[in-house]
Amino acid sequence: MELLDRIDTTSAMPVYMQVANAIVSDIESGTLRRDRQLPSINELSESYYLSRDTVEKAYQLLRKRGVIVSIKCKGCFVSDNFTPGKLRVLLLFNKLSTYKKNIYYSILDTLGEDAEIDLQIHHLDGRICENLLQENTGKYQYYAIMPHFDKHIDIARQAIKKIPEEQLLFLDKNFEGYENKCAAVFQDFERDIRNALHLGKDLLSKYKKMVLVYPQDVPYPMEIVKGFRHFCREVSFEHDVVNSMSGVKLAGTVFVTLSESDLVETIERSRAEGLVAGKDFGIISYNDTPLMEVLENGITVISTDHEKMGQTAAYMMKNKLKDSIKNPFSLIRRKSL
Repeated sequence: MELLDRIDTTSAMPVYMQVANAIVSDIESGTLRRDRQLPSINELSESYYLSRDTVEKAYQLLRKRGVIVSIKCKGCFVSDNFTPGKLRVLLLFNKLSTYKKNIYYSILDTLGEDAEIDLQIHHLDGRICENLLQENTGKYQYYAIMPHFDKHIDIARQAIKKIPEEQLLFLDKNFEGYENKCAAVFQDFERDIRNALHLGKDLLSKYKKMVLVYPQDVPYPMEIVKGFRHFCREVSFEHDVVNSMSGVKLAGTVFVTLSESDLVETIERSRAEGLVAGKDFGIISYNDTPLMEVLENGITVISTDHEKMGQTAAYMMKNKLKDSIKNPFSLIRRKSL
């Protein structure tokens, strides 16, 4: 093992992690065989001028990853359960939803059998994010994080700082301070909704007013509200932002609904009032699902391409790219507008 050639003291990655990765690389290349005993901590420390503590931490990390096992009175050996060549990824999502599942399955399908993927949920809580990262430090080659937080964001930021930038990938949203420093596949929420609505100006012109239903109980990015207002001011469209459908007049209004519950309430009210979507009032739903294609003969949506987001993220991890890529966002025209 020519470890010294692969240790970079200027890297953000701790030396013990570099040692662990070098050992994994030697196992994968066949330099270290499964039936061969690894050097002892003292031997490795003396041979490569590394501190004993550094080597010990590297071996602890390899045990944690399941790469090596310790056999009493004999030493350390490569684990029979270790599968070389597999990319180990931790997906840390803010919540589970139809859209998030699409991203997850897209990553899973694109990476295929070449990867081991674990999914955890931080529930928009920076403290939970911190705990999950601490529990899993060093276990993975990539930490793909959706940085949507509504509490303890500073705690999350400090925890994420401890992950080397080359092992980070941000999904769905860029994280302030990390722009162009590590891999990211993101939405530009403010610009996306503004541009998508411009694409539907010809259909919107038959309505008197536009209303964004922005629920209080479900945290959505505030940039959506900013982009919505920006568009309406640009085209001089009467508009409003409400937290619920209660007391809002339907006729002559086009609604942008973020949650499925508000979409369902809008449809139920329209049926009760004998109004037809796309004729008497309009509906635009945020984020596409197969249901939108069949509901009310088709619900117009503005949506990012969640499958594409997963594919792009997987490609970047597979090829160790550090690009920051904006995910496609579009207006899909259907009969509700």
